[in-house]
Amino acid sequence: MGGNGFIYGVLGAMYPLFQFIGAPILGRLSDSIGRKKVLIISQLGTFLAWCLFIVAFFLPKTELWTQSGSFTGEYIMTLPLIAVFAARIFDGFTGGNISVANAYLSDISTDEDRNKNFGQMGAATSIGFVVGPAFAGVLAATVMGELLPILIAALISLIAIFVIQTRLHEEEPCEVDVGKRKWTLRRFFHIEQKDCFDTEDTEEKKKAKLKDLLKMPQIPLLYVIYFLTFLAFSLFYAGLPIYANTVLEWTAIELGIFLAFSSLIMVLVQGPLLSRLSGRVSSKVLIYTGAFFLGCGFLLLTFQQTPVIYIGCAIFSLGNGLMWPSFMGYLAGTGSKSTQGAIQGYGTSMGSFASIIGLVVGGLLFESLGTTVFVIGAIIFFSIVLVTLLRFDHQ
Repeated sequence: MGGNGFIYGVLGAMYPLFQFIGAPILGRLSDSIGRKKVLIISQLGTFLAWCLFIVAFFLPKTELWTQSGSFTGEYIMTLPLIAVFAARIFDGFTGGNISVANAYLSDISTDEDRNKNFGQMGAATSIGFVVGPAFAGVLAATVMGELLPILIAALISLIAIFVIQTRLHEEEPCEVDVGKRKWTLRRFFHIEQKDCFDTEDTEEKKKAKLKDLLKMPQIPLLYVIYFLTFLAFSLFYAGLPIYANTVLEWTAIELGIFLAFSSLIMVLVQGPLLSRLSGRVSSKVLIYTGAFFLGCGFLLLTFQQTPVIYIGCAIFSLGNGLMWPSFMGYLAGTGSKSTQGAIQGYGTSMGSFASIIGLVVGGLLFESLGTTVFVIGAIIFFSIVLVTLLRFDHQ
């Protein structure tokens, strides 16, 4: 469509940039009108974004402007490329469904099964990352080319809307008091509260702004860890394709197998293993153990022997499977139900902000530092180990 590596990097940053803006809004909205409605709104946004992406394939490749520079390289900005940017921006802004889904899972979880539930949701995500790329590759090999995977993605988003509408139930819904006014936005949407809060909870919900959340115990520290974790992972995902292509000289198929192997390990860890550990091992122990494995895995990735890299991948994936669901479960145990959407929303923003930095800077850092980028990631995770050991309460 006229883009180059620079445009690809900027395009990749559009989703987390606008998710950074939209996730707290949707998270706080879910505290007020209910998780289910916000999940439908979010999935509808994803569906419309895919439709806009499809439209881009049929737009004339009208040249809008060209650019050639030492930093940006040479690219042509075309009408379909603008449409793709608009699709990613729109999907990013309505892409707070992860934070809302986490809040919903927190609502229905107890202290005993919270880690297990977040582990199972993480396993489901990992299965998607195994099946999705492989399925997309097969679809793209048909006569319809790259258009078919996008059509299927739009269909999946539509199915998700149907599943949320028919299968997901709001927690203890109750009707909102809209007053005596006949026509209001709330009445039009028949908005229900996520929960029947008392006056104290309602006041707490109204104060669920970032400055208020940062006054809660552990929240500032958890947000710092949220940011650092996504920063390390973003450096990894930005540097890995360059590392695989230029240093290891892997083909796209070999890289795909490597990522599928990583996701498969996480499915096994986040599903059966974490389910067995849930309730027996504290979140704090699982977090610092997982972070330690992540740091070790990052270091092993710097070796250029394929067997060592796969061992590092297995350790890396084990750590990811243990740490992240446990961390999300720990975060879900903070605050109250009336503020959980806001807590998760701002957490997602921290991750999105880190992703913007990591995705844009990671590739450039790898060009100058090489595999030292992975060492930086390891240092980040070893720092999380120390912070968790010294500052976390047991949960």
